[in-house]
Amino acid sequence: MRKFVFGLMLLIAFSVSVDAQNYNTGIGFRGGLSNGLTIKHYVSSSSAIEGIIAARWGGMIITALYEFDNEFNTEGLNWYYGAGGHVGIWNTPKHASWWVEGDVSSPIVGVDAVLGIEYTFPEFPLSISLDWKPAFNLIGYTGVWVDSGAFSIRYVF
Repeated sequence: MRKFVFGLMLLIAFSVSVDAQNYNTGIGFRGGLSNGLTIKHYVSSSSAIEGIIAARWGGMIITALYEFDNEFNTEGLNWYYGAGGHVGIWNTPKHASWWVEGDVSSPIVGVDAVLGIEYTFPEFPLSISLDWKPAFNLIGYTGVWVDSGAFSIRYVF
């Protein structure tokens, strides 16, 4: 099954259109279960790096993602996917979670994936996006966290 999914991802990556870039750099806010700041910078016409600083579980998470952008048939509308990693610290109080027996601060390190859709307005320098960003913590609260999605709004230049 893993080979099939990997092969399907490669097929999609090499068969979609390129040149989805509508701007060079965008800086803005990200809101969801974790809220914070986001910066996205294109390194080529169809790939970008995104940095996210977000607060969650009483702590802070820094995430770096490498994303591949692909156009839809509508000007300014594209979808993207990618992967990266995160580091941070969570400070989860006992009452916030059923698996914690007391107030705990824990460093976390893990890997992330992202899948999203983005629209850049042609009339003014603004982009909005909606994404799903599952993560797997390797250190700290280990496990898969599939509930991290967010709405982002960025000023683009």
